[in-house]
Amino acid sequence: MTVYVIRRLIAVIPVMLVVATVSFVLIRLAPGDPASVIAGPYASAEDIAQMQRALGLDQPLPVQLVKWWGRLARGNLGDSIFLRRPVIEAILERLEPTLLLTAWSMLVAVLVGIPVGVISARHHNTVLDQSFMALALLGLSVPNFLLGLLMILCFGVWLGWLPVAGYAALETGLWPNLRSLIMPALALGLVQSALIARITRSSMLDVLREQYILSGRSKGLSERTVIYKHALKNAIIPTLTVIGITFALLVGGAVVIETVFNIPGLGRLIISAVLRRDYPVVQGVVLLIAVTYTAINLLVDLAYLAIDPRIRFR
Repeated sequence: MTVYVIRRLIAVIPVMLVVATVSFVLIRLAPGDPASVIAGPYASAEDIAQMQRALGLDQPLPVQLVKWWGRLARGNLGDSIFLRRPVIEAILERLEPTLLLTAWSMLVAVLVGIPVGVISARHHNTVLDQSFMALALLGLSVPNFLLGLLMILCFGVWLGWLPVAGYAALETGLWPNLRSLIMPALALGLVQSALIARITRSSMLDVLREQYILSGRSKGLSERTVIYKHALKNAIIPTLTVIGITFALLVGGAVVIETVFNIPGLGRLIISAVLRRDYPVVQGVVLLIAVTYTAINLLVDLAYLAIDPRIRFR
């Protein structure tokens, strides 16, 4: 186990190097640059060139890339061009809303998706199963921003139960914080729960046809024991894989949801950075998301071993 974890952590280094390089190149391939944004629409070509020299953007791309790698090796993500502060400080300041939103959304997706998938498989080809799968199909078809807008209209405007926008920091109290994140988390998590429900149902149906399940039923085990102790334990591994992938989808969806609900998180930070061509912030946030995504997938891989002892990492 220890050797496997060390080997996976070492394998993360080239992955991060590729992510850092790709994000560095892609943001610079986009039209425009920070110098043009700072100089304004009426600046002359000479003014823009002078600003590019001041920012170091006049240097060849490989030179800028090597300098970026050097800063990364020292754990320095650079300074934001527009915020005029270290990128790491800007990220940490916006991390709490995005972290809590993603965590609550993941909780909603798992707590709704897995039980619905299990119940659908247990009542296969019944009205209940078809109703759940129809709702899952509807959930996969509805964009999360549209669901968020409908929730704002219903629970925020018409009923007045929840705030229509904004974010209450955790230091203001747990309930105000949770109240400000209920609708964003539901809008983000319910859509992903549909995918988890369909995968769980499919995996459960395959396991329920296995001989050991029939053997357990023939021995007189209760249906609850057969389903939750024997079938679900063996069917959960494909679902865990989907949960790991869902995290990336939740982070991508959080960018949109934070804009819809006016939450000052990493999503809004990266959108403003892209619009202003703030290269260091874009690169830093992309790298942070890649690191987090890799860590989540490592935890999912380790969970395989904990759930199914037949799996051995060599």
